[in-house]
Amino acid sequence: MHQYARYFERFRTMAQTRPLNELLPADMLAQFRQEVENEPQQPIQAGHQQLKMERGELEIEREVRSRIDNFHLEIFQRTQTETTKRWTYEQEIKRPYFHVTELDEPQLINWRRYMDFEEVEGDYARVQFLYERCLVTASFYDEFWFRYARWMSAQENKEEEVRNIYQRACMLYVPISRPQIRLQYAFFEEMHGKPDMAKDIIESILIVLPGYIEAIVALSNITRRNEGLDAAIKVFSDLVDNPATDPYTKGAITAEWARMVWKNKGNIEEGRQVFQKNHHWCLDSRYFWINWLQLEMEVATTPENEAAQHLKIRQVHTDIRRRARLPPSTIKDLTHLYMKYLQERGGKDSMKEYLTLDKEVNGPFSVQSVNKIKLAEDGKEATTNRRMLLENGHPGVEVDEAAIRRGENPYTKYFQAQGETPAPNGQVSV
Repeated sequence: MHQYARYFERFRTMAQTRPLNELLPADMLAQFRQEVENEPQQPIQAGHQQLKMERGELEIEREVRSRIDNFHLEIFQRTQTETTKRWTYEQEIKRPYFHVTELDEPQLINWRRYMDFEEVEGDYARVQFLYERCLVTASFYDEFWFRYARWMSAQENKEEEVRNIYQRACMLYVPISRPQIRLQYAFFEEMHGKPDMAKDIIESILIVLPGYIEAIVALSNITRRNEGLDAAIKVFSDLVDNPATDPYTKGAITAEWARMVWKNKGNIEEGRQVFQKNHHWCLDSRYFWINWLQLEMEVATTPENEAAQHLKIRQVHTDIRRRARLPPSTIKDLTHLYMKYLQERGGKDSMKEYLTLDKEVNGPFSVQSVNKIKLAEDGKEATTNRRMLLENGHPGVEVDEAAIRRGENPYTKYFQAQGETPAPNGQVSV
């Protein structure tokens, strides 16, 4: 691109020796010749007389060549102006060809800025050409396919062009591991009155990614919009009842099923029953328990039924702490959510429960009775306490992370209390 000036100078030199019909299209050449012939000839002074001379063929050709050169020079100057405006972006393009390796972040940023610039300039052909150039090198990046489709959809009467963009992205370039562009294509086809095709697109995603929750929810919602609520619920129930569906997917689908029954059908009790009926599948599902707790906490109440609803919320929270197999950090976060509920909507005895939970989740392990019960094989707190004494022989060692970073051994105090001197490596010689 940067050598256009040198090419133009060589072209101008060569143009002086080439026939006129090689320099311009026939219609433009005829127009230039007509303009030259129609120009009044300047009279020549010969003594006291002015003679009007007819132009010869050589003079006409010379004048036409001059006009052709000026025409080409104007094109060059416009090209030079536009090139200068784009040179900042062009010089940053390090890889104008396709490769399977990733582009570095500066390259991606440059393409984004270049597109911003061209879109502001507003020339349709140039913007489209730049998108096509970008997708040569960045065809694996769905963000540019998304942007191209969104820009094209903003133009008038470009439905087929947008469809072509989605089809190229989904069928040829973007890996199935990035399924969002395929979901967008499904929504596009539904918008244009093709819900069956939209469902086929999403089902093709689920063949490869059967546990992709967003695609399952999208399929159910497309079904709801076009076939009704019962058909949409059946999409969820069939997957939950399918033995091949893994527990984590079942947990998320159950939560979405209950939400649809509650939000779209307006039946909170049926939504609650969906959770209760399927909770045994979902003991490991964080998504399931979070959504069940949120559903119960979002139910609108009055002073008359607040106490009854509190019991339902408490029961879900109790199941989370005692039955669910969730990470301690997740249980702690959900307990904090419940504690906030106790503060804002609890009754006069709620602070007793609040402080009990605070001790359980924020206190030291020695006072976390529920966690001790879950660790015991027989479900008794005393069993865990006894096992701790047998295994450790002491209440525990307090670990100071700041001291460890300073190179101090956290077990030094323990060994000194036993009358032993640890070696620098933290071990005690026998």
